[in-house]
Amino acid sequence: MTLRGVLLRAVLTVVVLSPVCLELTGDPVSAASTLPPGFVQETVFTGLSAPTNIEFAADGRVFVAQKGGMIKVFDSLTDPTPDTFADLSAEVHDFWDRGLLGMALAPNFPADPYVYVLYTYDAKPGGAPPTWGDACPNPPGANADGCVVTGRLSRLQAAGNHMTGPEQVLITDWCQQFPSHSIGDLKFGADGALYVSGGEGASFTFADHGQNGNPCGDPGGANPAPPGAEGGALRAQDVRSLGDPTGLSGTLLRIDPATGAGLPGNPYASSADANARRISAFGLRNPFRLAVRPGTSEIWAGDTGWNTWDEIDRVTPGANLGWPCYEGPDRQPAYDAENLNMCESLYTGGGATAPYYAYNHGATVVPGETCPTGGGSVTGLAFAPDSGSYPAEYRGALFFADYSRGCIWAMRAGPDGLPDPTRITNFVTQAVNPVDLAIGPGGELYYPDLNGGTIRRIRYFSANRPPVASFTAVPDHGPAPLTVSFDASGSTDPDGDALTYQWDFQNDGTVDATGVTAGFTYATPGDRTAKLTVTDPGGASASTTLVVHPGEAPPSAFIDSPGGQLRWKVGDAIAFTGHGTDPQDGTIPGSRLSWELILHHCDAAGDCHTHAVQQFTGTSGSFVAPGHEYPAHLELRLTATDSTGLTGTTSVRLDPFTTDVTFASDPPGLQVTAGSDTAAAPFTRTVITGSTTSVGAPTPQTVGGQSYAFRTWSDGGAQTHDVTVGDAPTTYTAHYEAISGNLGITGRALVASTGKPLVGALVTLTPSGRTTTTSATGGYAFTGLPPDTYGVTVSLGRGRCVTPATASVVLDGPKTVDVRVTARADAYGYTCVDGSKPFVPGTQAIALTGDNAVAAVNLPFAFPFYGQSYTKAKVDTNGVLSFTATGSHPDHVSIPTTAAPNGSIYPFWRDFVLDGSSAVLTASSAGAFTVEWRNVSVKGQPTRRVGFSVTLYPDGDVQLGYQGIDPQVDERGGTATVGIENQAGTMGVRYLYHDPVLRNDTSVLFRSP
Repeated sequence: MTLRGVLLRAVLTVVVLSPVCLELTGDPVSAASTLPPGFVQETVFTGLSAPTNIEFAADGRVFVAQKGGMIKVFDSLTDPTPDTFADLSAEVHDFWDRGLLGMALAPNFPADPYVYVLYTYDAKPGGAPPTWGDACPNPPGANADGCVVTGRLSRLQAAGNHMTGPEQVLITDWCQQFPSHSIGDLKFGADGALYVSGGEGASFTFADHGQNGNPCGDPGGANPAPPGAEGGALRAQDVRSLGDPTGLSGTLLRIDPATGAGLPGNPYASSADANARRISAFGLRNPFRLAVRPGTSEIWAGDTGWNTWDEIDRVTPGANLGWPCYEGPDRQPAYDAENLNMCESLYTGGGATAPYYAYNHGATVVPGETCPTGGGSVTGLAFAPDSGSYPAEYRGALFFADYSRGCIWAMRAGPDGLPDPTRITNFVTQAVNPVDLAIGPGGELYYPDLNGGTIRRIRYFSANRPPVASFTAVPDHGPAPLTVSFDASGSTDPDGDALTYQWDFQNDGTVDATGVTAGFTYATPGDRTAKLTVTDPGGASASTTLVVHPGEAPPSAFIDSPGGQLRWKVGDAIAFTGHGTDPQDGTIPGSRLSWELILHHCDAAGDCHTHAVQQFTGTSGSFVAPGHEYPAHLELRLTATDSTGLTGTTSVRLDPFTTDVTFASDPPGLQVTAGSDTAAAPFTRTVITGSTTSVGAPTPQTVGGQSYAFRTWSDGGAQTHDVTVGDAPTTYTAHYEAISGNLGITGRALVASTGKPLVGALVTLTPSGRTTTTSATGGYAFTGLPPDTYGVTVSLGRGRCVTPATASVVLDGPKTVDVRVTARADAYGYTCVDGSKPFVPGTQAIALTGDNAVAAVNLPFAFPFYGQSYTKAKVDTNGVLSFTATGSHPDHVSIPTTAAPNGSIYPFWRDFVLDGSSAVLTASSAGAFTVEWRNVSVKGQPTRRVGFSVTLYPDGDVQLGYQGIDPQVDERGGTATVGIENQAGTMGVRYLYHDPVLRNDTSVLFRSP
């Protein structure tokens, strides 16, 4: 996503003549904004620095977050001078698209006096700020090895208009290597949960699987390679990888706003990983903005895509939104070409949720609209309320904004009350740099103008819309006495009404002149404020002011070097010098010379958006030329500020050297991937010299009925690898070999934690649908297969004991693939299999009744259990069969634990009572021994009753069964422990602890090693 500006001229000199007036970056698009009939756009606040987020308090205050880390608070919508609520600039990394981007107020603020903030934290994982100081030196280079930072979620306590006490950090995570796709947004749901979004922090110039040093510590070492790589953009899929701690990049969280902990009901609430417990959804690239559908906790996310699609997602708990394997509705070609296990398993096994709505960067959102195409970055979402000043057709509509296109649309509600993608209309064309949307007082839409430092409001008037006041003052500076000509012909009335004009040249409440034009002489030096009020025949009026500077002249800024003739390559160190002069002050000191480096990224039509790369202060400095897709150029801008606050600005355009790179295939016509694009080779791309891009050779491919397998690249690189482009035109050729005949896949199913074979597991091949069962060695085989990409899925039982696992197999030759599954197992070697075997009842009642009672039973054989042999056991009314315990144990805990009872089997451990309707029965034979708890009642709730049994086998296996299970949480195991545990409580296999997953047909078999 880009956070800055629009197309600028190559060399631009701007003079700003008042310390309270603002220079707008780029064209004055606000003057040309187009809205539906009855709507007008107003400027509410000015003088801000890169505002990114706006929040409205119930007491009328307005909070505005600024990208650099400052939070401003206005007492009301009419307050022109905000207070500084908090300054987090020392912690925030304000660089490129990083900064303070997310903010939310507690739902009942100010009674609950917390302001929540989400920002890029200027520290590496485990480090402390400042690490980079709003910059990124080379090395490591912003787009080379990246300046690694993290993200931080905190809450700040308010006392009036100021933060009190220390920052309360809730989460620090979101590892980010590259300078975009940083953290995102904050919203509260109707359930009181705080929802948090964050990007994946990966490269936007090449397909990033962690190959540039893997500094976020993802699996695969310093340079992970396909197909097993899980770094870079694949961090968005991290929760699917159970072999390493879960990160939060590319996810949506649902957390407790007081602690930052994951909430019950989250998809991974039972995970041992604290981060996994926080995650509600994942597979997001840059979920920059969120919205909550009114009256619900339904989260909608605007996810900014790469080069083809932007999307709006209606996020459901547990959803995988697909990135980087999918972009919009399609497979992402650059990542698809890498044949990554994480992606191929999604392609073959399914599981990715398609976007609710997606728009292609090359297409309009509304047919025939004037919003530009060629790019996109969805940067704002907000739902219209069911009441307010807007017409009824907008009620329930989803407003969404695109910063790159400078437009806001309304997706109006359909018959089902949901936003309808077939009912999208233009709302604001040529909006002013929108990077957030918010509904404020009166149900009106507001947005921050990032580049101009303003807050805009969209208002509706059913009749007599107010006019827009605008005027010029020429000259507005010069020696006193100064005669100024004022011209209000730029004022307009949206209804076309004639206007009357009142001029107050001293802003003292006196009407000094009327008419469209007027003149006035300021006799003495000193700034003066001139005010214009325009009024239409219906009495609606508007006012605006300009500051005139008798006796003053603004400073001039001069860039001494580099000149516009300089050309650059990625990684070049470019020094700059400049100075400023002022007619009154003389030479401007370096402390009042500010520089800004801006990267302009353009499409083929010449429409550009920008990245604010870095800022500097002083008479000189240097920067490292960044990498980006071409067409792109740099603008270096210098602003000089005099002692009165007047400014002068100049800039220079710096164009890059470029190199043509050709991508070919042998034989010709096969698909080759370069960067984010996949196309039939040969084709040529122009890139900035020194850029790094990824190249890939998809395999297998079929052209004209013949299948081909990739063999080598002309440069000797791997199937997918990065190349750095030099000065000379270069050709990279992917060499393929024809495939003859059918192929086969063999391998074994193994338990990941022990490496032991998984016997009797079901192996399913997709897309063919063929199945087989693993042998005593865990082996499987499929033969007679045509070349393709297949998924080999191993499953056993219902999926709680053994989590199904899928390995992706690119079949362009004979392949052997072992599939490692996550299975519930312990160090001794016990495993479990859940299914629906018939319930095994007891036949002979034993003398066991009441509460917290124990009875001894004799076993018909010596039962082996964790290396010991037992011929007796004790039955506890509380759902425990123990070989070592003394007494009853009503208070269940998670296992394993060294606390008593230990050495036990727990078919349903919790506090039960055996009354006159209950019984414990046994069944005994040479081949099995069963204990059944029949119709036992939950203590304190005599109507809650369950039945369960334990069956022991001479080989050490243990089978559990259940009956009489109703759908209540406590009957399904939501307040119980189920599993086995050794004599010391140091190991065991836990099937559940407080997880309501039991059913009448559930069976659990614990297999001895």
